[in-house]
This record gives sequence, C-alpha cells and structure tokens, in this order.
Amino acid sequence: MKDDLDRIMDVMDAAFDPAWAEAWNRRQVSDSLALPHTHYLLAGPDGEPLAEEGDAAGFALTRFAPGEEELLLIGVRPHLRGKGIGRALLARAFTEARGRGAERMFLEMRDNNPAASLYRSMGFEPIGRRKAYYRLPSGQFLDAITFGRDL
Repeated sequence: MKDDLDRIMDVMDAAFDPAWAEAWNRRQVSDSLALPHTHYLLAGPDGEPLAEEGDAAGFALTRFAPGEEELLLIGVRPHLRGKGIGRALLARAFTEARGRGAERMFLEMRDNNPAASLYRSMGFEPIGRRKAYYRLPSGQFLDAITFGRDL
C-alpha cells in the first residue's frame, strides 16, 4: 500500500518536466516533511481531499513561519490539469494557513512558469524579482518571481 510520501512522489514524477529541474527528490520531500512547520495536502481527481486509498491527482507542500506561509511546491498530474485541482489545493492551503495564524502566503517561481495565471487568478501578485536566480540544466538562467497574497 502506498503511503503519502509515495503519492506525493508519484505526482511529482508526472507533473514536473525534467527540463526545468524543479522537482524535488524523495529525500528532499521526506526531510522537509520531517520539519515541524512543513505541511502537505493531497487531492483526488475532483480536487477533494484524498481518501486513504487511491492515487493522488495533486499535492501541495507549504511551510509555516509566524504570520506567514510559503507555498513550496504544488503539482497536478498533467492529464488532470484544468479541472480545478490546483485551485482546490490552493483554497485548502489558504484555509489551513489561516488556521495556523498566517496572514500572508508567499511563493517563488521561475519567470516563464505557466502556473502564473493560476496564481494570479487566486489573488497572488508579484512582489519581487531575483535576476538570473534559477540555472537550468541547459546552462540558461531565468529570473525568480516572488508572489504574495493576503489571507
């Protein structure tokens, strides 16, 4: 039987294109989840919280710090994108972050990430840019954009 780490890694392997080198490996995810302020959500194919059994359609990893939450990663299986799963995960992440006392949520992404439209539609706004922050396997550099949203 798969555990939640297996489910996260299954989605990670499907959702993140290796050309961008954004996926975390199992050890990175496991080490992150061992920290007391890192949280995860799993979604089923309709965006609902995943039941005990079955494969995850998507996941989100967040980290809480006093007054704020950071979205570390979010992924949805490619064949299920556009069905509201990412929106559902973000909405649940907002609710849970508020429950932990967060007043703002932040995320950072590469400049050309198509998920920017999802983030903007969910109330995130760009608040900063780091020039040439991400180095791709090809050797190319891309800016990082930081987004923030009040909760």
